[in-house]
Amino acid sequence: MLETIDWSAPWLAPWRTRGEAVAHSVRSGMAQPEALNQAGLAPVCFVPQSELPGGVAYEQYIFDTRRVPTRDGLHDFFNGLVWHEFPLTKQRLNALQAAQIERTGIQPVRGPARDALTVFDENAALLQAPDALWQALVDKDWQRLFGDLRPLWREAHLLLFGHALMEKLVAPRKSMTAHVYRVLVDDSSLDSMDSWLAQDLSADKLATKPFAHLPVLGVPGWWAGNEDPGFYRDASVFRAPRT
Repeated sequence: MLETIDWSAPWLAPWRTRGEAVAHSVRSGMAQPEALNQAGLAPVCFVPQSELPGGVAYEQYIFDTRRVPTRDGLHDFFNGLVWHEFPLTKQRLNALQAAQIERTGIQPVRGPARDALTVFDENAALLQAPDALWQALVDKDWQRLFGDLRPLWREAHLLLFGHALMEKLVAPRKSMTAHVYRVLVDDSSLDSMDSWLAQDLSADKLATKPFAHLPVLGVPGWWAGNEDPGFYRDASVFRAPRT
């Protein structure tokens, strides 16, 4: 499956250097956990999925052991890359998940905090943008966001974080939508964003669902088709805000 990744895709640019190296090791016959372990200085050890004991929650096992059960395939591959590039944020998310498990146990239905933590981990994108751009996104004012304010995207920086989102975009479709979280730090380096997020994220804040929804192929420069203004008139993707 890793051979299907198109590393020239603009949304994978921040992940390409480390990602290509890990993918090459796996394609050369190395087990995926081992390839992830040799790739950098993640604060966890990647182990085969079979090491996760039955009846133990995945997040709790990571919190207790600093070992991440890892399956072959795209999903856990991208999760491993995020652990390398956002170690503080991933540790923070894991600690918040473990705290929720301690408080409520494992329930058939996740509560709002655990649900939001999972959404962030799996499907978040991080946006640094001028106020006007962010507000148009929140308002789902697609004409303003991608029409009137299109030049402002040159001042914005969007980074995929969710590993499930990255997995889906290996086979991109117009309808694929990210839960966008605004990052209020001027420096767009991964280290700076990682440090800021680790301080900013909390279960209470995430439970308020502080996300904006963005069909990611609408981002200028990310998909050739969106140069045509008609791209954004597809109401099944660029949906009107609820009234």
